[in-house]
Amino acid sequence: MRKIETPEGRSVRLLRVGEQVRHILSDILARGDVHDDTLQSHLVSVTEVRMSPDLRHALVFVKPLLGQDEETVLKALRTNTAFLQREVATRVRLKYAAKLKFRADESFDEGGKIDTLLRKPHVAQDIGKEDAE
Repeated sequence: MRKIETPEGRSVRLLRVGEQVRHILSDILARGDVHDDTLQSHLVSVTEVRMSPDLRHALVFVKPLLGQDEETVLKALRTNTAFLQREVATRVRLKYAAKLKFRADESFDEGGKIDTLLRKPHVAQDIGKEDAE
């Protein structure tokens, strides 16, 4: 069987399963299915799920709305990991239930830093020169 990969090097199957898990976790958190005061009082975005090649581990990147109480939200997610793993396992048909690990998504912060750098006058001046050529 030929293995199909994306430019990033991850297989399409890993991406598809990761996206399924992301949708399920987003749905669980949006509905308030987790009986946790912290998670019910915060809007949490599940921005990405990266599956390990054997589909046994999932690295879940999350971001609370406006980045508020990030550590508190991460602690609440980690406390409720067993419940979330069970819910994901019942909704995704895989041989093994994936172990979930929650991490804060720093990509928004990085994007903000890059945007700030690009808006600096001496950098914007160089970008303008490239457009003129």
